[in-house]
Amino acid sequence: MNKSEVLQNVLLGLASLVLVGVLAFLYDKTQALDLREQNEILGPLRELREIDDRWDLDVLRARLEFGAADLSAINRTAAAESALQALDDAATRTKSPTLAAGLPELVRAVREKTQLVERFKTENSGAKTALQATLAAAAELRAQTLGEKPRRPELEAALGRIATDATQYYWLALDAQRKDLEAALGQARNAAPAAASAALAKVLLAAEALLRHKPAEQDLLAKLASLTPGPRLDAMTFSYNRELEGTLLEKERFRVYLIAYAGALLILLAWFGAKIRAANISLEHRVQERTRELSEALKHLKESEAQLIQSEKMSSLGQMVAGVAHEINTPLAYVKNSLGAVADKLPDLGDAVEQSETLLALLQAGANANAEELSRQFALVTARVAKLRQQNVMQELGALVKDGLHGTGQMAEIVGNLKDFSRLDRSKVTSFNLNEGLASTLLLAKHLLKSVLVKRQFGDIPPIVCSPSQINQVFLNLVTNAAQAMANERGTITLTTRGAEGGVAVEVADDGRGIPPEVLPKIFDPFFSTKEIGKGTGLGLSISYKIVAQHGGRIDVESHVGVGTRFTVWLPLRPPGEAELAA
Repeated sequence: MNKSEVLQNVLLGLASLVLVGVLAFLYDKTQALDLREQNEILGPLRELREIDDRWDLDVLRARLEFGAADLSAINRTAAAESALQALDDAATRTKSPTLAAGLPELVRAVREKTQLVERFKTENSGAKTALQATLAAAAELRAQTLGEKPRRPELEAALGRIATDATQYYWLALDAQRKDLEAALGQARNAAPAAASAALAKVLLAAEALLRHKPAEQDLLAKLASLTPGPRLDAMTFSYNRELEGTLLEKERFRVYLIAYAGALLILLAWFGAKIRAANISLEHRVQERTRELSEALKHLKESEAQLIQSEKMSSLGQMVAGVAHEINTPLAYVKNSLGAVADKLPDLGDAVEQSETLLALLQAGANANAEELSRQFALVTARVAKLRQQNVMQELGALVKDGLHGTGQMAEIVGNLKDFSRLDRSKVTSFNLNEGLASTLLLAKHLLKSVLVKRQFGDIPPIVCSPSQINQVFLNLVTNAAQAMANERGTITLTTRGAEGGVAVEVADDGRGIPPEVLPKIFDPFFSTKEIGKGTGLGLSISYKIVAQHGGRIDVESHVGVGTRFTVWLPLRPPGEAELAA
């Protein structure tokens, strides 16, 4: 990939990221409002507005009502604090600008009104209690002075004024009424006898409490009238609703943008789809062309592999033919020498047979035969037979025939082993005892093992289903490599067979030079060879590995330099795919 293609891919990736980012932005802007969060704000606002109205109602009823049922004593502070806390939590979650801007001032106003209402309740309750105490003390003082003689009209008038002025002052709280109450109290103090001083003190104390609580109540009432938590709540509710309306309008606008953007993207995707489809069609043609080229290359590769395998087979066959020719040469010499000696004796035998036939003809002539000729012929035959008996021709011919038969037997044995090794007259896949295959391999590789001691440790193993010709080729390759690994062609090869892991294991061990550790991982690679040029193709172990793998088995190797090498071939009793095994 050149720099222009890399730059083009980078720009395409950045453009895709920008398009996706814009889509994500528009989608986020069109997300529906969470009504639950909005209710978490509007609910506390409505609750605070209701609490504020009830505070005003409580203050009004406490101011106007005078009796035992004192509704203004209801405490709404906890509810107001809970609503304020809910608003604060909602402001933290929703990040509303309106709520964030107006909430601190609203909290201050609500808490200030809470304090004023509580103080108003206290002062109002004190004023009521003081009024009741004043009226009760005045009545008690009147009762104490009622039986005195003479009666004191000034005290009676003062007590009447105290009751009237105290009541009017409680309801109206005017300065004139305050002054009248204070004057009435002064008149009562002057007119009361010494005996009623205790009752007078109660009247004065209660009236002073009324005069103290009522102004404080009026002052708190004026402050409550000037507070504006209600209008603030209404303004905040209105502003928040306007904010919600603006948010909804903004989301609707972005929804239109999203629809338009999605339409543009769809058109763009359709265009890209058409381009990709055209590119796919072109790519399919290119892939088909490339597949065809690869198929042809694979076909050529398989042909080359088959040729290389055939070359290795021919190389193995050449070694095997050389060994067979060498082994056949000795028995063939037996037969040749025996037949030569027989040919030398045949003239004497032929002459004796011819003279015997002549004698038989004279004997058959009977009386007509010449006695002298018959006697001479008889003497001649007797001399020939005596000569053959003297030369032990028959015994010698028997020994020669025996040597010839021995030679032909050895040749028949070699041919039979060759036949068993190649299995050309049997099916490609059959039941086969590996001990027999090893025995045949050793006979055919006998010419390589003349100076090598071969130890056979064949176990009692079951037959396996395999391609005998392929397995024999594996054994021949391993035995040949073991023989060639011997220093000065002298050493020991140990062949071991045993049952193992649901199959059969064959070990070919030698005490040769060994394989270096850096070379060991490469020995099964095609064309890898440590032999001199011309002494190996580098395909023997590679083909052996492939044959064993096709049979579902494995080849393990263990080697130490200067100690020797051990190849272990494990084959299952039945390969996974018998039909795919090639001969």
